[in-house]
Amino acid sequence: MVSGIRKAGTLVSAQGVVVTLIAMRPQPLIAVSDVEASSRWYQRLLGCKSGHGGSAYEQLLWSGEIALQLHSFEVEHHHGRIGDRNNKPYGNGVLLWFEVEDFDAIMQRSSEMGVEIVLPKHRNPPDGDGGPNHWECWMRDPDGYVVVVASPYGTADGTWRPGQ
Repeated sequence: MVSGIRKAGTLVSAQGVVVTLIAMRPQPLIAVSDVEASSRWYQRLLGCKSGHGGSAYEQLLWSGEIALQLHSFEVEHHHGRIGDRNNKPYGNGVLLWFEVEDFDAIMQRSSEMGVEIVLPKHRNPPDGDGGPNHWECWMRDPDGYVVVVASPYGTADGTWRPGQ
């Protein structure tokens, strides 16, 4: 398995197998009731930046790359409406999952913002070895989408520090 692929190219394995790498970056898009308010919420919580701005559509950037797109339920553009604001719950079965290095700072900001917590900070797995061994917190954004923030894998043992 090759992880962390950022650019297209060719990789030759130790066994001489040639693998063509094709760049792929997830760019999830959710329909929201108020693009500008949702943008401010995600920017404050996650520390991302606006890459587009406006009341119809937004690109939220992390390190210059799209982390999340927001689109108004009401704006059709050239593709028609994205979603139905009356069909709730929004994102049924979908979690917006963000691995973050500043997990504790995000937890502090979520508290200051009065964010609705679905599942408080917990270790995954709850005990023992195996699994990602990281911290998670599940919460709701202003439209009710479930947002999960998680520390990097292997960081729940108390020895990890940002930047490691």
